[in-house]
Amino acid sequence: MRVRRFDWEGAAKTSERLRIWTEGTTRMPTEEEVRDLAPEAGAYDDARLLELTNRFDATERQRDGLAVEAAAADDALAGLDADLRESLALAAANIRAVAEDQLPQVQRVSALPGGQSVALREVVVDSAGVYAPGGRAAYPSSVLMCAIPARVAGVRRVVLATPPRRDGTVAPLVLAAAALAEVDEIYAVGGAQAIFALARGSDSIDPVDVVAGPGNAWVREAKRMVSGEVGIDSLAGPSELMLFADASVSPEWAALDLCAQAEHGGDGPLVAVSADPAVLEAIETATVRAAGEREGVGDAPLALIHVPDAEAAIALANAFAPEHLELLVEGAATLAEAVTTAGCVFAGAHSATAFGDYAAGSNHVLPTGGAGRFSGPLGPHVFRRRIAIVQVPPDAAAKLAPHVDRIARAEGFPVHGESAMIRTEP
Repeated sequence: MRVRRFDWEGAAKTSERLRIWTEGTTRMPTEEEVRDLAPEAGAYDDARLLELTNRFDATERQRDGLAVEAAAADDALAGLDADLRESLALAAANIRAVAEDQLPQVQRVSALPGGQSVALREVVVDSAGVYAPGGRAAYPSSVLMCAIPARVAGVRRVVLATPPRRDGTVAPLVLAAAALAEVDEIYAVGGAQAIFALARGSDSIDPVDVVAGPGNAWVREAKRMVSGEVGIDSLAGPSELMLFADASVSPEWAALDLCAQAEHGGDGPLVAVSADPAVLEAIETATVRAAGEREGVGDAPLALIHVPDAEAAIALANAFAPEHLELLVEGAATLAEAVTTAGCVFAGAHSATAFGDYAAGSNHVLPTGGAGRFSGPLGPHVFRRRIAIVQVPPDAAAKLAPHVDRIARAEGFPVHGESAMIRTEP
């Protein structure tokens, strides 16, 4: 655990220094490196995708196809340990319930004074691609977090891309989650090439309309490159946790939360904030000890920040916009109302980030790198879009047309004005 203390210099300056320090630990691929993995023109041919899959993922036993049979997912679910299946089913049910509550209830219609109306209705995209990281580890939770909101949104075709393990197989846990989430198609392909294949297609993969899901820096850069060709959920980077603690919380609880976040890798910022120096000392001691006693925690960067008071802590959180923000303090629910930029807020000592990562019902695909300033958790809205319907009856046309004509001519588009004015003629 790499520990550094930051002096308080105000919310904006402290956040800036913190962001520079933590982002400096991540090696980002260049656009040229990622473009080298993209199809030369249009869609991939399957041979190229297989070559990349066998080079980067299926290194011990070469795959001879990309598709995974649907029966394999059903078999994986049927063969799952009963207790684990119960837990995954509970997580799926909670994720589904929260997603369903986000659906629009009514069509929005604005009847305006002039007599015209503007209606906004939401329609679902036809197909969605879900990316779930894999390879050395299995992430069934990411399958549930992405595929279930797509299903709730009403997407007709949900496609999963996930890297195979070294022996060429896809992890049974991932397949079981795909069955629970009712995924239509599964392809054993990972990394940037999976994103390009979902967006642009291949011999055997039809392209999708939206690509969603977490991934490494290569996946992130590929999503950036295809954004505009298809919709994407976000450009998620290394996972982040900021916690604000007071003396009411156990330092061991806070330490385990920080160490749990460090399991994602050594490039995600861990930040502990307190108005009490003794609390920071206790959290540092407990975290270093816990990290030394556990495998897989890695050499993560831990920042310790002493703030003047709770108001300053919330100001820092809003400036930094962390992916996860834990409020391990008394009065957490009230403080949470003042947070405006975090991807997800966990209010109260018992509200560990781990609950949101798996089973609470919230989505763990969240904005990182400060993107919480303008985006939020993945949900059904990612897979839906709005269509506006404008109706202008004759009386409304007569009232509006002169105004349209004046504005259009002022912009240098007189034919626009003519198009409106002709509607006023008998």
